Amino acid sequence: MSDQRFTPLRERHEALGASFTDFGGWQMPVRYISDLAEHHAVRQAAGIFDISHMAEFTVRGAQAGEFLDYALAGRLSALAVGKAKYSLLLAETAGIIDDVIVYRLEDDDFLVISNAGNRDAVREALLARTSDYDVVITDVSDDYALIAVQGPQAETILAATAGIGDVSIPWSEQRYYAWATATYAGRPLLLARTGYTGEDGFELLVTAADAATLWDQILAAGSPLGLIPAGLAARDTLRLEAGMPLYGHELTLDTKPAQAGLGRVVVTAKEEFVGKDAVEPAADAPVLVGLVAEGKRAGRAGYSVVDEGGAVLGEITSGALSPTLGHPIAMAYVTPSSADEGAAVFLDVRGTRIPATVTALPFYRRTK
Repeated sequence: MSDQRFTPLRERHEALGASFTDFGGWQMPVRYISDLAEHHAVRQAAGIFDISHMAEFTVRGAQAGEFLDYALAGRLSALAVGKAKYSLLLAETAGIIDDVIVYRLEDDDFLVISNAGNRDAVREALLARTSDYDVVITDVSDDYALIAVQGPQAETILAATAGIGDVSIPWSEQRYYAWATATYAGRPLLLARTGYTGEDGFELLVTAADAATLWDQILAAGSPLGLIPAGLAARDTLRLEAGMPLYGHELTLDTKPAQAGLGRVVVTAKEEFVGKDAVEPAADAPVLVGLVAEGKRAGRAGYSVVDEGGAVLGEITSGALSPTLGHPIAMAYVTPSSADEGAAVFLDVRGTRIPATVTALPFYRRTK
């Protein structure tokens, strides 16, 4: 279709034999070898992901920090230069327009990275909130590519990657949810120690023109250490094991932060922010829980969660047979009365009731 979009790494994916799928209007690699092989590589060594479909916005101006305090749910004005913070962009109803990561580049210069499918909604919401602030919002998404290297070998691989130079902070001193500057091919490269897999790793913001050669150099450095390309299927099972929400599944315009377990992201002490007056959910509003089951039949998004008598308690938002843990896991919104850890429920898997237990998130946590 003419409206399908491809990242600057399209030719690399095709050469590697990737299967593609539509994701947020982009044709993205869903797998290269196999979902399981790619998942296990990230847990045991490392995987390299193309995440160039994500959207990037610069927020610049004398009141950039104050503006983001108003526009987002967190207190971004307190973020130190060199650090990053997860936050939420709320509607007036306190429903979630998107979840974002904010990087403070300078005192008056921030970078906001949002989900690909929400690029237009995020841009429009940010621009609509600028009227009282000395700030300029610029959509720079098409200027950059974003490459993620995730797994226990990520730091070693990137430190050995040819062409990355002028690293502002030694690799071993770079902290989680922080960033460093570097260069690649003589042009600026942003190294963020962030990710969406539950493993250590980095996300590299590089100019679109340099993305393909950087991809090649990372693969060359990492292949001897077990690095392989990984697609969206592995990324989804990895983030599910790590209990990380996905927009359109756990997060929607009908979801308030506290329902999704993200009440901590909202700084209600702020004098004003969009959505503040509606941020508290109703007492009977469904809440997000983890579910574990035995056997091999996994509940999928849209399947019902029921009680012993078959009464519907809620609905699964994401589910899979966990490659790491070996049993079915799921996230679901259920009634508050059935959300206690250890509660027994059932998954309605195509007419068969599968016993499950409510559990705390995440399902998986790395040990180092």
